[in-house]
Order: sequence, then C-alpha cells, then structure tokens
Amino acid sequence: MSAMKEHVSTRRRLPVNPRGLALLALSFKALGIIYSDIGTSPLYVLNGIWPAAGEVPPAEDVVGGISAIIWALTFLPLLKYVFFTLRFGTHEGEGGTFALFQGLFPPQDKDFDADRTLTGDSHKQNPNDSAKLSPKLRWPLLIWALFGTSLTLADGVFTPAVSVTSAVAGIGVAKPSITQNVAPISIAILIVLFLVQFRGTNFISFIFAPVTFIWMALLACTGIMNIIAHPAIFRAFDPSRAILLFVRTGNYDLLAGILLAVTGCEAIFANLGQFNAGSIQLSFACLVYPSLVLAYLGQGARLIRDGESVLPNIFYNTIPGPVNGGLYWVMFVFATLATVIASQAMITATFSLTQQLVNMRSLPPIRMTYTSKTIQGQVYVPIVNYVVLILTIVVVVAFKDPARLTNAYGFAVATVMFATTVLISLQIKYVKGLSIFFALAFLVFFGFIDGLFWGAALKKIPEGAWVPLMIGGILLIIMAFWTWARSLEDDFDGNNRRNLRHIIVRRDVDNALEVAISPRDNEDNGSLNSEKKSKYYVMEEDYTPHHGGNGEVESETSEIGLKVLARIPSCAVFHKLSTGPGVPHSFVSFFRQWPALPRVVIFLSVRVLPIAYVDPEERYIVNKVRTIEGFYGVTYHIGFRDTFDVDVDAIIRQVADIEARNDPRTAANIIREIKEVSVSSTHIVPHYVVTSKPIQGGKLAFMGNIIRRFFIEDIYRTISTMFPETANWSGSPDRIIHVGINATI
Repeated sequence: MSAMKEHVSTRRRLPVNPRGLALLALSFKALGIIYSDIGTSPLYVLNGIWPAAGEVPPAEDVVGGISAIIWALTFLPLLKYVFFTLRFGTHEGEGGTFALFQGLFPPQDKDFDADRTLTGDSHKQNPNDSAKLSPKLRWPLLIWALFGTSLTLADGVFTPAVSVTSAVAGIGVAKPSITQNVAPISIAILIVLFLVQFRGTNFISFIFAPVTFIWMALLACTGIMNIIAHPAIFRAFDPSRAILLFVRTGNYDLLAGILLAVTGCEAIFANLGQFNAGSIQLSFACLVYPSLVLAYLGQGARLIRDGESVLPNIFYNTIPGPVNGGLYWVMFVFATLATVIASQAMITATFSLTQQLVNMRSLPPIRMTYTSKTIQGQVYVPIVNYVVLILTIVVVVAFKDPARLTNAYGFAVATVMFATTVLISLQIKYVKGLSIFFALAFLVFFGFIDGLFWGAALKKIPEGAWVPLMIGGILLIIMAFWTWARSLEDDFDGNNRRNLRHIIVRRDVDNALEVAISPRDNEDNGSLNSEKKSKYYVMEEDYTPHHGGNGEVESETSEIGLKVLARIPSCAVFHKLSTGPGVPHSFVSFFRQWPALPRVVIFLSVRVLPIAYVDPEERYIVNKVRTIEGFYGVTYHIGFRDTFDVDVDAIIRQVADIEARNDPRTAANIIREIKEVSVSSTHIVPHYVVTSKPIQGGKLAFMGNIIRRFFIEDIYRTISTMFPETANWSGSPDRIIHVGINATI
C-alpha cells in the first residue's frame, strides 16, 4: 500500500478556511446567497408593525419601534448568530439545528480498516459512547433538533413567497391597475428561480452577489437621505425607547412585526456549510448590518415627518424623489431582484439541511448533485427543489393577503431561533467544556429574547401561522420515523456480520479441516491443482463449529452441519452497507441459497472523501484474506463529485500485485487464473425485507404489535424499496443481484 494511499484513506472532511483575497471573494459570494432574506425585510417590516389600513403612529412610537428593530438586529443576527452560533458548526463545517444535535451526540468515526478485516468478530459499539450527555436525552433532543430543522425547511417555502410578493407589490404603488396581477407575476418569477437551481450555488452566487451588493448600497444611501428629514430618529439607538414603547402602548403584538426584521437568522447558520464562518462574519458586520440600520432609521424618519402619505406602503413611499421617478424604478428593479435572491438563501439552506439529514440517515437516500469542486456542502437536490416550488406556489395562491403571509412566516422563524438557543446552551457546557454559568447566562439572555418573539408569533397561529406549523409537524413525523426505522435496520445489519472462518471451511483429502489455504500446497502445478485437492463447505445455519484453544476450528471427520460448495470460475463483489469487521449477512444468505463459491470474492466498502475527485490510482485499498484463498477486502474511495462506478479491473490489478509479492514462484498461475475469471463480475447487494419484531407481554402488546407492524412492514418497507441504496450507482443493472434477506427489526 503506497504512502499516498494511506494519506488519502485518512482524510476527513474539514471546514473551508480561506485566507486573504480568497476570504474576501467568498465573503462577496455570501452576499448572493445568505443575506437577501434579512436584507429584503425593509420591504415589509414597518407595515408589519403598523398596517397600511391602521392609524399613523405617534412619533415616540415610531422611535420606539425603530429602536426595537435596531436592537433586535444587534442581539440576534449580529451577536447571537454571526459572532457566536457560527462557532458551533460540525467538524465538517455544517450548520443548522441538526448540526447542533450532531455536536451533542456525534456520529462515530468509521474504522475503514476494520471493513477489510473479514475474519474478525463484529463488535458493535454503542452509538452514544462518544456523547457527553446521558443517552436517555438522545431521543428528546433529537426530536427537538428535528423540529427546528423541519420548521427551517418550512421556512424555505414561505421565504420565497413573502419576499417576492412583497417586492412585486411595489408595482401597485406606481401602477394601481396592476395590483390584481401581483400573484401571477410572483409565481412566474418563482418558477424561473427554481428552474435555475441546478446550476449550483457557485454559479448563482456569482450572478446574485453584485445585485445584493448594489441593493445594500441603495438601502444605505436612501436611508441616509431620509434621515435628513428627521435627524432626531437617532434617539432610536437608546434601548430604553424600545422598552418604553411596550410600557406605553401595552401592545405585545408589535413584537410579531419586529420579528420580521430578523427573518433570515436561521439561513445565516444553516448556510454555514455553503461558505464558512469568517466570510459570513466579514460580509454581515461590514456591509449588511450597517445598511439595514440606516434603512430602518430612514424609513422611521420619513414616517414621522410624512405620516399618512407614506403609511400605505412605507418602503416604496419613502424612496427619495417622486413616484415614477428614476430612483423609484431603480429601487423597484433591485428590490425585485433582491427578493429573488432572498428566496435563494432559504433554498440553498434547504439543500444543505437535506444533505445533513440524508447523511445522518434521517431521510431516505435522495439523489443529490454536488455543484462545487472545492466545497462539499454546495449541493443541489432535485426532488426537494421541485417540492418546495410546488408548495411555494400553493402558498402564494392561498395567502392572497400579504399580512397573512407574514404572520405565517414569523412563527417558523421564532421557533427555530428558540430551538437553536436551547441546543447551543447544552453545547457550551457539554461540547465546548465551558462553565455551566456561561451556558445558563446564554440560555436566559437569548432564551428570554427568543421567548418574547415566539410568544408574539404564537398568537398568530389562527391568522396563518398554523400552516408552517403543520408543514413542520409533517416533516418532523417523517424524519423521526425514518431515523427510528433505519436505526433498527442498521442495528440488524451490524449485529449479523459474521466471521468468515465461521462460515466457509475447507476439507483436504486427508479429512482435516483447515482455516487457511496456501498456494504452496502444490507449487509445481499452481493454484488450479491445489484447488482440486480440497473441498469447500458453507456451515449450516444451525451448525456450531468446535474451536480449539487458539480459537481456530478443530479437525472434524463428519460432514454434519456442512453443505458442500463447488468452486466456480467467476468473480463476485459483495457490497457492505455498514462499517465494521466481518462479512455481511448477504454473503451468508447467498451461499445458503446458491451453494457455489466463486474463485474470486471481493468484499467492498465505500468511503466518500472530502475532495471532489479521487485519482484513479488512489481509489482502492486491497487486503488479502489469509484464511481462505481468493477472498479480498477492499475499501473504495470516491470524491463527493465522483460517479459511483466500481472498476473491478483496477481492483484485480492490485490483487495481482499482492499475489506477486506473496509468493513470486507460483504467482504467475494464480494471477492468470484470477484475471480469467474476473472478466465478468457480478455485484451482490443485500435487500432487507423487514418484518416487525413482536412486542412481548403487557395488556397493550396486541395493539402495539398491530401499530408497529403497520409502520415497519407497510410504510418503511415500501419507502425503502422506492429509494434503494443502488439508485445512484453507475454500471449495468443486469450485473447486480439483490439478495433478499428477512430482517426482523
């Protein structure tokens, strides 16, 4: 094994960490993906606080409202997310609520060397061994994390709907006759947006980043121009003005409107895998945050001065200059473009979260396309893209009133923020190892702020917030169910790996059982004659071999419990779906149904490396099984953009090298024989036909068995058949044999 191959095999995915100009370039690209959600909030926030049909608020209320917005932006996106939460991504650089759960209960590092150990016994570790929290908390926290993730996915439906319709509504200010066409125009824009997603994050951010940069500059410039109308608006920097607003009015519902100013916080963290913490911090602190603050200050100043004339649509009516003027239409064009990009922020976040969920086996193996050669987190998920498109169009049509849309929108955002705060508080103590007082301080401070917003959003459930709650609830049920059922199947797979020496044995002509075959058995005649001296057997399922003191099979004179195997000139590749020593259950089932032993047997495990492509010379690591001739353990390394296509010829070339080093005197015959039989290879993959394990005892056992059987046998079995592990494999399907295995889980 070459040193280079050793190096490749030990690689793990790491966060992207650019420096200098590369960091600046990535920060600029982040503008086109992450911030247009929070950056387009000025389109609708102030009208969310003071509706167009309501009364003009007093000047002090406006100052208090702007103060609440500024400090909400400071505490939540700036401090909580940009400068704190981004430090809590996974080792691979992924973010989101599910990533926080992974930090508390990290998945075990896979031992890919053990995968090539076929004669060792399987020792399945407890998946919670690496966790620092009690295993009893795993499922409650998993449900909590999945709930936050499901609402973020639901947010991916509402963000495009709210953002685009709010921007297009600006036409109604200048051209009232077009007001009735806002929904059709919005749908047309959304369809175009979703149809270009296949081009990938890098392409889209390259197109969108300059637009977002100009949009932020326009917000800052118009904000400065509007502030001149009422410079006293700077009193909004005094946080007491925000507190006095609620003391004076007693109107708790105002928080639901202020919440809209921080929508997009969850996208900042969820998109961490698409970029990195440094690029997000740099772009938000240096451009996005100051631009938003200036924009809200300017809108507040104009609302105080002009009152009724700007209240019907505060954003468009506070654009400096006349309606239908040049600056108005420039702002309208860039507002529309920015809202399209705002939709992009949650769409890419949805793709990233889907990737995490599939990798953690909380969703079926959905087909994903990697769109970057350098950043593994940049993915495109076709089925998710089109499902979100359909749901977004339904939402636009169903919620004709923009106010109802924003009510629904805010609830998902507030709930995800609260879920994030709880999980980070636990990480501070149990992952970062910091003081429990620090963890409690974080929970109390940010939990109080999140709780205030969540309570205000909760009151909006009858007014439309029930929709994201329903979508999130359905997704939560699906993900929790799949996580549970898949874990049962994985446990079955891991627990049923077997030691190869306990399955296949050889009997020589002298009736002595051996656990190894050596090409030196007949050095003159080579491997073929050596093979003719022996018989091969597969142990029956109910046969228990006798072992000597050294753990090896003792000699037997009886063939009871053994089924003879004919050694045939063929090559079989058995795919291992889980990691660990031993041979998969499919191997045992295959030879008990078809009692013939191929001349070359390859046990293949797959490892996806954190690089786009793996050099063909570095893709395979091969170990020879010493106990039975012709058996090999192989690890197949592929990059995240490589096509899954097993090159058996490349494996055989390495096998030939191993045999040549093993015994140069007889290697020629063995290598010739192996190459002859490997011309046509067959891939053997397990297909588990799951059945429900009966619940024992108890008065409710009968009903419990009916329910459990329905979920396992009717739902999970059906879905797992629709999404097979081999769906994305390259090569000819007629060379794949699916071995059916009855799995009681």
